[in-house]
Amino acid sequence: MQAHSIKADGLLIVVTLLAAISWMFSKEALAEFPPLLFVGSRFLLAGLILALVGYRSLKSLSRQQWQRSLLVGTVFGAAMCFWIMGLFTTRSLGEGAFITSMAVVLVAPMGLIFFKERVAPSTWVALPLAILGMALLALRQGFQPESSQLFFLTAALLFSLTFILNGKAAAKTPALALSAIQLCIVGLVALPISALSEDWPQHVSHSMLHWLLLSVVVGTAARFLLQTYAQGLTSPAHAAVIMVLEPIWTASIAAYWFAERMEAQQLAGCALIFASLIANRWSAVRALLSRFSPQKS
Repeated sequence: MQAHSIKADGLLIVVTLLAAISWMFSKEALAEFPPLLFVGSRFLLAGLILALVGYRSLKSLSRQQWQRSLLVGTVFGAAMCFWIMGLFTTRSLGEGAFITSMAVVLVAPMGLIFFKERVAPSTWVALPLAILGMALLALRQGFQPESSQLFFLTAALLFSLTFILNGKAAAKTPALALSAIQLCIVGLVALPISALSEDWPQHVSHSMLHWLLLSVVVGTAARFLLQTYAQGLTSPAHAAVIMVLEPIWTASIAAYWFAERMEAQQLAGCALIFASLIANRWSAVRALLSRFSPQKS
């Protein structure tokens, strides 16, 4: 069990790194790709890869399992459309990653609103921290939040709803089949909207193909396969603690790759949001820390 836990921790850290790197891949691709065309192509291709891997699981799904999976995929698709528009318009990947990570804190309030689920006491500590952090980011230029911030915040709300629906669907649906359907649905949601609202390029440059393939294979398909496998080796609460590292990695990669620098108010806002993530998962954080603390003889 201990070996499995250590293996899961290592794999989940790799997953958070892949998720962070995919922000960089996506931002590079958007230099030439229309945003909705890119995200639709990326997720549809990645979904088809997972569908090939999980073909037998897909064949065995019942009608109800398909319905649940399609619902999760539709909400996830809407979330990704807002996320990619935020990425397309943002001037700070790091800031966007922290705003998007608020989805973790918003899960409980959304569960209360839509499903009357109980809210853990830690949420009432985490939520004010997240709101204050968001306020510091949005009010840097007076009461004029940037469009990218609104896109990322809307995406976070939809991601939180996706987490809830996904949890309900995953309890009765094979994880690989569920992931494949979700990713394909993102493409089926984004591509028609793109066809109606965006000008598609007449040719595909080597650069466009390069960043698209990296996003599909490394940032999406490989990441979801590893994440599905790693989460099967540990508890959801334990996995969630490690996954909160994603915005830290993203901000670090953005600082290195794009030479991004944050102002003091941005750093304070992001720090408060990260504190809200830790507060929200405090019981799991404490359990994780206790594993690595010296044991008294």
